Amino acid sequence: MQYTKQTIITNKRLIGDIFLLQVTRPEGEIRPGQFFMLKSWNEELTLMRPISVYRFDEQSVSFMYRVAGKGTRWLSECSQRDRNKDIMLLGPLGNGFPCEEVHGHIALVGGGIGIPPLYETAKKLTALGNQVDMYLGYKDVLFAFEEFEDVSENIFISSEAGFEGYKGFITDLLKPEQYDAVFTCGPLVMMRKIVEMCQLHNTPIWCSMEKHMGCGIGACLTCSCKTTNGMKRTCKDGPVFKGEELVF
Repeated sequence: MQYTKQTIITNKRLIGDIFLLQVTRPEGEIRPGQFFMLKSWNEELTLMRPISVYRFDEQSVSFMYRVAGKGTRWLSECSQRDRNKDIMLLGPLGNGFPCEEVHGHIALVGGGIGIPPLYETAKKLTALGNQVDMYLGYKDVLFAFEEFEDVSENIFISSEAGFEGYKGFITDLLKPEQYDAVFTCGPLVMMRKIVEMCQLHNTPIWCSMEKHMGCGIGACLTCSCKTTNGMKRTCKDGPVFKGEELVF
């Protein structure tokens, strides 16, 4: 695995602190649920940032991210208009969601910035003939939900602030017993609740874990998470794990 230099096509604010970055696509297959390590700065000794794939086609790959610290702030300030409009990518990394292993009526549950990685997953599942329902949970402002209209049958929305959709948590709306499988990505507390709900009804559940990462290739062990089979590396062994494997 090598770093590749890609060109920024667009990098724009969507709403609040949520940005959309589109860059030229590196060579190699990309699977739904995988991620890249990104770096747009040259001099600072700051680690690359892991960001999940939002969308991709033959020419480009897009990332939707939240500005949460120095690295993502620098990333948000990059533009195709800059004299240096290149960005360094490492990836695609991780195992992604097991779209070929499930069949039937599938629920995808995303919370916050865990929503974007589910777009290509929904697209793949739908292409394979499954019926897909989206459950999208937000804290306050909504983003990206319109994009799922063409890749899912139904979209359920919640927000803690109650400005739009159901006022409360997205887990209040989910009924795992109605589904053949559930995929989820988002806050740990949300995924833990969903795993508990699925286990009560024997519904297969896969979780995409979000962890701080130093390298993205399994060398630094920064992203280790506890499982029933011991400590696992989120970047190398995941980020997607079966729900029953995780020890929250």
